[in-house]
Amino acid sequence: MFKPSTLFDLKHTAHRLIFFGVANSWEVLPKIQEYCEKHLHPENAGTMIGDPYIEWNVQIGEGTVIEPNVMIKGPTIIGKDCHIRSGAYIRGNTIIGDRVVVGNSTEIKNSLLFNDVAVPHYNYIGDSILGYKVHLGAGVILSNVTIPAKEIKIATMEKKHATGLKKFGALIGDNTEVGCNAVLNPGTVLGKGCLVYPGIMFRGMAPANAIIKLRQEQEVVIKQKIR
Repeated sequence: MFKPSTLFDLKHTAHRLIFFGVANSWEVLPKIQEYCEKHLHPENAGTMIGDPYIEWNVQIGEGTVIEPNVMIKGPTIIGKDCHIRSGAYIRGNTIIGDRVVVGNSTEIKNSLLFNDVAVPHYNYIGDSILGYKVHLGAGVILSNVTIPAKEIKIATMEKKHATGLKKFGALIGDNTEVGCNAVLNPGTVLGKGCLVYPGIMFRGMAPANAIIKLRQEQEVVIKQKIR
């Protein structure tokens, strides 16, 4: 259930080699730094607006636009035709595909984003994999560490699956949408085509095409006049 082919269509990343020999998708996370160091070719073929901070061990593809006040630490690989908006903070050990939008005040570390991902408004993506055309609404957090810190296990109906990782955010399958201000707790796995409603706090596994929602009773009253 955690195989890369179950969650992701690998034709939508130029970095499918990182999944070679991987049984469970989270096994990619400890490999990202070594993969970047081995495969990146430091260059900046994009367009810089203003004076963003970019370390030497960063690869930026053609057509990518980097706005002012962006900080990109290496090793990081960024594909073609991306848009990295003002104030984004990419902390290294990061692989970003083609046509990806990284929004203002969004922070990313040790993660892999497939092509056409959109994380456009103050999101946190830590130790996670986001599949093709995943979209995070404004304020979505992919939490990656438990309190207190301990090995992260993925909870399913049958059992808890050990990952051997103390930092692990989420695996989000292709074409999944996560609504504004949702929090995915450490060790979350969402299958392809899921929909997470705004404001949800979720942990565990959801199968493909699942809808995760919470209905809250609301009351609307008229203000009393103050005499």
